[in-house]
Amino acid sequence: MSNSLAIAAVTATLTHLLNDGIILDTPGTTVTAKPPEKARNTRNNQLNLFLYQTMPNAAWRNMDMTPQVKPGETGQPPLALNLFYLITAYGEDEDDIKSHRLLGKAMSILHDHPLLDANEIRDALPDNDLYQQIERVRITPQPMSLEEMSKLWMMFQTQYRISAAYQVAVVLIESTLSVKTPLPVLTRGTNDSGVSSQADLIPPFPTLEVIIPINQQPSARLGEELTIKGHHLSGDDVVIRLSNPSLPTAIELTTLPGRTAQELKILLPNNPAQLPVGFYSLVGVIKQTNQPDKTTNELLFSLAPSIVDFSPNPAVRNPSGNVTLTVNCSPEIRLDQRVSLLVGDREVSPQVRTNQSEALVFEINNIAVGEYFLRLRVDGIDSLLINRGVKPPVFDATQKVIIQ
Repeated sequence: MSNSLAIAAVTATLTHLLNDGIILDTPGTTVTAKPPEKARNTRNNQLNLFLYQTMPNAAWRNMDMTPQVKPGETGQPPLALNLFYLITAYGEDEDDIKSHRLLGKAMSILHDHPLLDANEIRDALPDNDLYQQIERVRITPQPMSLEEMSKLWMMFQTQYRISAAYQVAVVLIESTLSVKTPLPVLTRGTNDSGVSSQADLIPPFPTLEVIIPINQQPSARLGEELTIKGHHLSGDDVVIRLSNPSLPTAIELTTLPGRTAQELKILLPNNPAQLPVGFYSLVGVIKQTNQPDKTTNELLFSLAPSIVDFSPNPAVRNPSGNVTLTVNCSPEIRLDQRVSLLVGDREVSPQVRTNQSEALVFEINNIAVGEYFLRLRVDGIDSLLINRGVKPPVFDATQKVIIQ
């Protein structure tokens, strides 16, 4: 690869190449490398070389350099660039015939010289090392339509001159970041057994696949069992860790008796003050004697609130048609949680709370006489209104309030 002088080295090499070739055919011709609007400062024959664009080279963009980056090491890919040049011819005394002759000679030189020689690059610019890069630098004509050429010269803000475009690629500029070089591998696994293989697509490590609450409910509740299915779950001991953003540390639970390699069960603790309503991540830790612990993937489940009771029931409306209900729930509702009571199809917010508690007070305005099912919604998770333990499912009658 090359250093940051690579672009300048290409420009200098092209300038020397054109100058050495054109001087034999048209003595007195000067070759310059200036912006088009500043190039013409004499009335003699002149060729101007201008780098108008650089673009990343797609083939080398994310490729490590094999000689410098060995297998197992991680290195920064080189800055791989394609360079686009514009060659403009100026005839003596602005003679178009002479400018066409110059352009034709320049294109002939580049046509006969499609690869830049290492010695030419080395001699063109001191201290450059582009000539040492593994990829040869190639010169390719770049066809441009009249529209593209006219837009290019409009950008230059100068009068159009007969020109030809070329692509020079590829230039590899070495990254200055150091390569990460880990130590060589001495053994591959226990007893140098190498990579394990199997005849099926089931991963050979403990994996959780699904969490099933009791009675196929969409959410779990405190004090209920959770069935967890997966594979490779057998071990001397299995610990389940529950995590929630509201908990300072994860809670570890032991599995219930009767676990297998494909299924295990846990019992959620009935601790309303410790476990808030919300979404929990569940991870299994498989412990085996004389082996490191194995951790499974994470699965999510929701812990739903429960309406323990409410009063009064029946509830009698006041003269304004309003009713006040006190709802006792589990777990306790924290101050930073959003909570509402769904009365039929209406959503009611609680009265202002000052502490974490199980009791919530709701004032329901302008409610008609009738029977309504209640649901408690906390952070988007609803209490379970449907009893799926019977076929067909039915609404839980204990969650019904009578308004008189």
